[in-house]
Amino acid sequence: MGIFGSRNSAGKTRTSAVNPELAALTGDYTIDPAHTSIGFVARHAMVTNVKGKFLDFTGTLSLDGTDPSRCTAALDVTMESISTGNEDRDGHLKSADFFAIEQFPTMTFRSTRAEALGGSDYRITGDLSILGVTKPITIDLEFHGSAKDPFGNDRVGFEGKAEILRSEWGLTWNAALETGGVLVSDKIKLNFDISAIKNA
Repeated sequence: MGIFGSRNSAGKTRTSAVNPELAALTGDYTIDPAHTSIGFVARHAMVTNVKGKFLDFTGTLSLDGTDPSRCTAALDVTMESISTGNEDRDGHLKSADFFAIEQFPTMTFRSTRAEALGGSDYRITGDLSILGVTKPITIDLEFHGSAKDPFGNDRVGFEGKAEILRSEWGLTWNAALETGGVLVSDKIKLNFDISAIKNA
């Protein structure tokens, strides 16, 4: 049973008979960037994957162990911090061909809905803003549990994934291949591995 509640046999979210352990998780949390990863995967030249991540970001979670509709998430990502392990590629991604970071230095996500899918699986829907364009996305999450770390912090952990079409946010740069297809896929996979600390 996860923190957003559970589903009964009819598939409806159930918020009664709350597990005291889940109720104890209710509160506001700050995402810990030192133990959180926000990454992406793009298909390159139709034959391999290029993986990247963002190194500078801030985020918050507000969790309610009794009512999933009251759970929220917010994330702000500094686009200058994009890293794929290749300086030339990173420079291209920061340029006007892609993220135009001088004009649009931040990517943001603001949740609009949270729901339980059963077991440890949850779903967050929200607005993703890139290049001044805001579109809804859905992130599937797995709750990894909670723990008190050696420093006395109460932590929760989630792993999430989503898929988007970058062209919907105006990220349309590409190059045709002689063998057919294009250099960079339109579909981008997003990956989240989140550790958040409960606010005092």
